[in-house]
Amino acid sequence: MKNEKKILLLCGKESIKKNGVLEQIRKALQDKEVIEFFGIEQNPDIETCMKALEIARKENIEFILAAGGGSVIDAAKYIALAFYYEKKDPWQILLKNETEPNRVLPFGCIQTVPGSGTEFNNAFVLSNRSKKLKISFYSHKLYPRFSVLDPETTFTLSQKQTAFGIVDMFVHVLEQYITWPRKAPLQDRLGEALLVTIKEIAHDLLANPNDYELRATSMWCAAQAASGQLSRGVPTDWATHFIGHEITALYDLTHAQTLALILGGVWEWNFEYKKKMLAQYANRVWGMVGDEDLLAKMAIIETDNFFESLGVPTRFSSLSLDAKKVAADVISNLSKREFTPLGENRSININAIKEIILSRS
Repeated sequence: MKNEKKILLLCGKESIKKNGVLEQIRKALQDKEVIEFFGIEQNPDIETCMKALEIARKENIEFILAAGGGSVIDAAKYIALAFYYEKKDPWQILLKNETEPNRVLPFGCIQTVPGSGTEFNNAFVLSNRSKKLKISFYSHKLYPRFSVLDPETTFTLSQKQTAFGIVDMFVHVLEQYITWPRKAPLQDRLGEALLVTIKEIAHDLLANPNDYELRATSMWCAAQAASGQLSRGVPTDWATHFIGHEITALYDLTHAQTLALILGGVWEWNFEYKKKMLAQYANRVWGMVGDEDLLAKMAIIETDNFFESLGVPTRFSSLSLDAKKVAADVISNLSKREFTPLGENRSININAIKEIILSRS
């Protein structure tokens, strides 16, 4: 950002005013022309992003600085991608109907709500509420120029935000770890180190939100969980994320909340296939002993209990949602577009998704 003079500062609503980040940014960038855009919502929406894109183009912005949580950073990635797109509707890039542009607008980020890990990778997720869609997108062009992680900026987060962040990073690891035995001991141990660390700090962090070391550890775990290093050369799942995105698009639930709702159902559906890794997870992360079947079943129960202990429900009824209606809405949504079966073994078809959702009533 040293050579760029016109900066688009992309923000959420009020949080960076409360935690002092906005004041720090204004001071640091006082020698540059900064256009501030507030209003990026949880689960960033295409309409809001298009408004910011219009300003970026009109003002001939040279750099985007995203200051906030994962939603703000994801929005910045989309705007950076769409900035040089010459056709009318850049949403078509996400639908894979159009080729992405050869270059993107450079961007950096200041992460203030750890969990998503988007500050460390080349992916983003964007919602289109009018079409009831939430789509993920990846491109090698979408790595941030830099990412600032300052634990003190997270002191003002609510308990609910902190808990959601813990669930988010925990499931990011699990989606890359609970597949089939991969004969990749280092990858296994990297994932287990993150899971154990997150588990060990979770309740202390909720009880001591201003503890710098706990906040720093949480922030670093979130970044590492979604950095891509855990998935190098091994199978990954991501079915829980896909189904969760569908539920978010329909009901506007927090991303981490949908993960907590769906993960156990995915594991139960693919139980025989995932049994060995579930048992390994129960033993190495939760310290359980027993035969393989018992350990695998206990892994599902213990993970649900962990999320519940953080105040994040794992059943639709706890949110006053009818699982039958949720399943019907998701299936209706999926039937309107092309669908590829999910999971590392591509065993989760549309009917399986219905059964997974119903199992979490």
